[in-house]
Amino acid sequence: MHPTTDNRPALLLAMGPGVADRLLTGAHRARLAALTRTDPHLVAHDLTAPDARTAAALAEAEVLLTCWGATPLTPEVLDRAPRLRAVVHAAGSVKHHVTDACWERGLRVTSAAAANALPVAEYTLAAILLAGKRVLRSARRYAELRTGHAWLEESADWGNHRRTVGIVGASRIGRRVIDLLRPFDFEILLYDPYVEVPPPGTELVDLDELCARSTVVSVHAPQLPSTHRMIGAAQLAAMPDGTTLINTSRGSLVDEASLLPHLLTGRLDAVLDVTDPELPPPDSPLWTLPNVLLTPHVAGSLGNELHRMADQAVGEVERYARGEAFAEEVRVSDLTRSA
Repeated sequence: MHPTTDNRPALLLAMGPGVADRLLTGAHRARLAALTRTDPHLVAHDLTAPDARTAAALAEAEVLLTCWGATPLTPEVLDRAPRLRAVVHAAGSVKHHVTDACWERGLRVTSAAAANALPVAEYTLAAILLAGKRVLRSARRYAELRTGHAWLEESADWGNHRRTVGIVGASRIGRRVIDLLRPFDFEILLYDPYVEVPPPGTELVDLDELCARSTVVSVHAPQLPSTHRMIGAAQLAAMPDGTTLINTSRGSLVDEASLLPHLLTGRLDAVLDVTDPELPPPDSPLWTLPNVLLTPHVAGSLGNELHRMADQAVGEVERYARGEAFAEEVRVSDLTRSA
């Protein structure tokens, strides 16, 4: 009898402590075990100083399955992985751990950014609809009054009928938001300097015009040097009274020092899932202003939504094992204008 040859690729899980247990179900681990030569319970938390078992797995690995907290793949780390051919990232941006050395060595890279875009878009849709109904202000006022009130008289300019929504950035998330808005009768404006033909049902405008015409402005551009503080003093001043600014991208895209005076006077409302810094100082007015909804970066995948990213990542491993192209391949040229 001749020994059988196992042609399945060797795979190593590499991510932060505790992430794999939240990301992968038993079914995901079983699929990985069937598709690859791997121990689906071995998770490498630190590839810079691996223990003997992790070092041996890294030396054999043809595929790394990564997620949040993955070790940056520096030349030194890659030297320990001479057989590595692909990085499958079960989350959004790969910029934290996929270094220039990965591209120089010709590694193939894919990410679950498309899967992660959906919960952010869903959060944004909810925020847009609640903004039109002035939920932040009416809920606070209702709690203060604790009695009947002539809400119809107070709400003359409320509602979502033919409201103008401005989308800043035709990213995966921005486009998903536009898709989710289609069943409603919004007017949708879009600003993105890289888009020449806007998605159906949207009007392409410059940023200043978008801010001046919209009663909801939702930020979905990537964090790049060119987008730093892109929503600045001029754009904020141009927004009509009562406009709601929604930011689920990165805090650095909004000039918070210029935003705060508009919030303090009540001229603008804000839904902020991200801030700069990520955790506002304890004395920041953002914590207590009645016209601000501040959430702790929860718009992206969390809880059972992580399993959607795992589904996409395991699907990509399956494509790799069959010798097929990735469905969501990341190319180095993409990184100059994406998260």
